[in-house]
Amino acid sequence: MTPQNEGNGPLSGRRIAVPESRQLDVFASLLECRGAAVLRCPLVDIRDADDPAPVLAWVDEVNAGRCDDLVLYTGEGLQRLLGAIERHAPALRAAFVERLGSMRVMARGPKPARALRELGLRADKVVEPATTQGLIQHLRTLDLRGRRVGVQLYGTDPNPALMDFLATAGASVLAVAPYRYVDGADDEMVERLMERMSRGDVDAIAFTSLQQVERLFRVADRLGRQEAWRAALSGSLVAAVGPLVSDALARHGVQARVVPQSRYYIKPLTQALMDAFAR
Repeated sequence: MTPQNEGNGPLSGRRIAVPESRQLDVFASLLECRGAAVLRCPLVDIRDADDPAPVLAWVDEVNAGRCDDLVLYTGEGLQRLLGAIERHAPALRAAFVERLGSMRVMARGPKPARALRELGLRADKVVEPATTQGLIQHLRTLDLRGRRVGVQLYGTDPNPALMDFLATAGASVLAVAPYRYVDGADDEMVERLMERMSRGDVDAIAFTSLQQVERLFRVADRLGRQEAWRAALSGSLVAAVGPLVSDALARHGVQARVVPQSRYYIKPLTQALMDAFAR
């Protein structure tokens, strides 16, 4: 695992581990342009749902007008829905896009809102903070009794907090999981990264999803290295893209010392790292 770049800038001389996969090149470039040497170790990857049939059945329900509201968790989710349609049932696309334009759509943050704009559509509400609790706080302001609410899930997480709230609010739920997370880098690569962290060879590690945290500690469990890896992480500057990720780290006994204040994306995370090292 050779770090790429070691240039000039506010992060010059810093080695930063990046477990991101989908936006790995984007995040790495942001750090490298500011002088950091980046250690790339993508812990998870994103794949389409194993079986497209439930996804297409959900699209059929939406196209049939059986969904009044839609909660979009991720831009990735909307893109995967459209991809499934294009590969397996292209005749459904026009009606689906038309229905998206007629439903009340809540986007969890700007990424799903941007995916809608690429279709020439707008979200009725872009929810900030972009968390489940942020969504619930917004939904509390709406009368959902008798409403049929579609939910594009975050990976395959069933999201019991949101589902329980919607049931209590009197809504019926139509959920879809158009993509799933799988392991990225092999266990040996993860172990090598943690060995470098144990030696003090890594200045920071920046987590961008809770799945990355869970994968790291699944490997630690298999190797019986939980305590050693917690100690290794405590010797570096641990950064989290937002509260969901910092909470996941906390559940494993690791404190995220760098978290963006309000916008939970890789650009604010990059700035938060620069600010932390400047201090």
